[in-house]
Amino acid sequence: MGLAVGVVYGLFGIGSAFATPLLAAIGVPGLAAVVAPLPALLPGSAAGAWTYAREGRVDALMARRVVAGGAPAAVAGSLLSAHVGGTPLVVASGLVLLVVGARILRPHAVTADHGIRTAGRRDDARLVVGVAAAVGFTAGLLANGGGFLLVPLFIVFFGLAVPEATGTSLVVALALTVPTLVTHLAMGDVAWAVTVPFTVGMVPGTVAGSRLATHLPADRLRGPLGLLVVGFAAWFLTRELGLLG
Repeated sequence: MGLAVGVVYGLFGIGSAFATPLLAAIGVPGLAAVVAPLPALLPGSAAGAWTYAREGRVDALMARRVVAGGAPAAVAGSLLSAHVGGTPLVVASGLVLLVVGARILRPHAVTADHGIRTAGRRDDARLVVGVAAAVGFTAGLLANGGGFLLVPLFIVFFGLAVPEATGTSLVVALALTVPTLVTHLAMGDVAWAVTVPFTVGMVPGTVAGSRLATHLPADRLRGPLGLLVVGFAAWFLTRELGLLG
C-alpha cells in the first residue's frame, strides 16, 4: 500500500489522502490508521520534492509563504485530533478522498491567461499565509501533508502550472509534516509496526511516480484514476458508516 500511495503521490501530489482509508480498510484501527502514514511522508515528500526541484519545478517564494502560515496551524490541528478521536477522523479522511476523486475526474479548466489573472493573489503575502493556515490546520488534523488541498489551490487559486503545483506541494508537505509528526510523537500516537513497512514502500514509490510524471501523459491517467478513487471512497464510506450504525 505504501508503494501504491507513493506512486500516486509522486505523479499527482495527492497520494497522502489515500493512506488512511487504505489502512483502515485492511483493519488498522482508528487513530493508528490516521497517524501511521505520517512518518512516511517525510522521506516520501523529500524524494519527490528533490526530483521536481532538479527539474526547476518548485516555486520557492510560494513554498516559503505557505510554510510560514501552515506550520503553526498544523500543530494546532494535530493537538485537536486527539480530542476528535480516530473514528470521526477516518470517516473525514474518506470524505476527503471522495472529494479528491471528484476533482481528478473534473479538473479545473485553466485558460491561457489564468496565470496572469491570478498573479495578484500570488503576490499578496498576507493572502497566501492566511489560506495556508487553513490548509495547515486541516493537514495537521488529518495527519497528512495537505497535498490534496495544495495542488488544486496552487493551480486554481494561485495560477501555478501543474508541474510547478505538484513540485511545490511536495516541498510544502515536507515542511508541514515535521511539526505534525513531532506533535503526534509527543502524544504517543504513532504505530511503528504499521509505519515502518508503509514507509519502506512509499519512498521508492514516490521517486518512481515523480520520474514517471516527466514521461507519462498524466491527463490521460486522470479518468481511470478518478473512477477508481471515487469508487473506493464510496465503498469505504458506506462500510465505515455501516460500522458506526
